[in-house]
Amino acid sequence: MGGTFESLKGGGAAIALDEIEISILRSLSVQLLELIGPGEPEPAEDADPLAALFAEGPSEPPSDPALARLFPDAYGDPDGAGDEGVDPEETAARSSEFRRFTENDLRARKREDALAVVRSLDGLVPAGDGAAVLELSGELPLRWLGALNDLRLTIAARLDITEDDESAMLFRLPDEDPRKPMVMAYLWLGGLQETLIETL
Repeated sequence: MGGTFESLKGGGAAIALDEIEISILRSLSVQLLELIGPGEPEPAEDADPLAALFAEGPSEPPSDPALARLFPDAYGDPDGAGDEGVDPEETAARSSEFRRFTENDLRARKREDALAVVRSLDGLVPAGDGAAVLELSGELPLRWLGALNDLRLTIAARLDITEDDESAMLFRLPDEDPRKPMVMAYLWLGGLQETLIETL
């Protein structure tokens, strides 16, 4: 896969994507939206606007490893393994309280980021040379950066990749390994993320 992000005059970023790249990015973003789940229903017109600010979310971490990586505990390992002087019950309680009041907003932001990617790609039509140029301006580069990061975290969780074994394992998979396509997507997304950061 080829394209990398480049800076635009006046700010923003641009990338040339072919039909396959557009399809892969869109498909992964839609799957991310499905994983994160639907948002909260729109409040009624006569609803108290302050009530939404204090709406409580889940207090327990997600059981799905990918969601657990997208929505980690705020205060580290709730068991406090290896941390001297840390009360595991206090750590768990603090993480639970933090999660209750922040996870809904975090989910909404991640959903908006993935949706921004899908909407950006929906308008792209490859030209005669087989590529379409996507230009991102305003808040879109940051939305894309958030979504690319979330996609990589999700794939890493599905492949059981940790930072320690990332480089060693990924480049040595044989072609017949069923994980190879997802590893290639993971590496490609990393390249996109890196070049987008460089444009900002």
